[in-house]
Amino acid sequence: MKKVTRTLLAMMAVSNISFAGGDFTEAVEPVVVVPVAEVDHSGFYLGIGLSAVLAYEDGVSRNYFKHVSGQERTGDLALLAGYDFNEYIAVEARYLTTFTHDDILERTMWSVYVKPQYPVTEEFSIYALLGYGDYQLDGVNNSGIDIDESGFQWGLGASYEVIEDFYMFVDYIFVADNVDVPLFFNPNVSISSDAITAGVTYKF
Repeated sequence: MKKVTRTLLAMMAVSNISFAGGDFTEAVEPVVVVPVAEVDHSGFYLGIGLSAVLAYEDGVSRNYFKHVSGQERTGDLALLAGYDFNEYIAVEARYLTTFTHDDILERTMWSVYVKPQYPVTEEFSIYALLGYGDYQLDGVNNSGIDIDESGFQWGLGASYEVIEDFYMFVDYIFVADNVDVPLFFNPNVSISSDAITAGVTYKF
């Protein structure tokens, strides 16, 4: 029994000496990598805006801010609906109708665009509009104007996210180029038309 006891004591002494001379390594917690959730940029959006629209005879120096002979200005309400496939491409439809005008016409217009877009920052992006549209010019004040034309349209614009999912935008659209009409301010002339629109959109 004494021999067993001495053997146990000797083993404990060796064990203590071993621990006393050993190096202790501090435990390191494992690094947990949390995957970043990918932002989904797809979704529908609706918008409303105000458009300053010009229709003018060829050769006229157009002016959005004052009346010029040979051009007609209208103020239009613009309604928008679109779908973002991702942050770089969308499709958009628009409808414009006149609520104020200069002298001789009112306007309605619909259009459908492919909308390439580029995010400059998280909030600010620029875009182009490329598509097809139809516009109707109806005479007022006995002007006799009756125009219904359709064709290619293009535009450039920018948008800014003011708060989450709410955007402000402004863009320019070239509506028509050198369209032959029987009557505008003068008979048998070619007219062109363009529009500047500012408004807001909400993305669902």
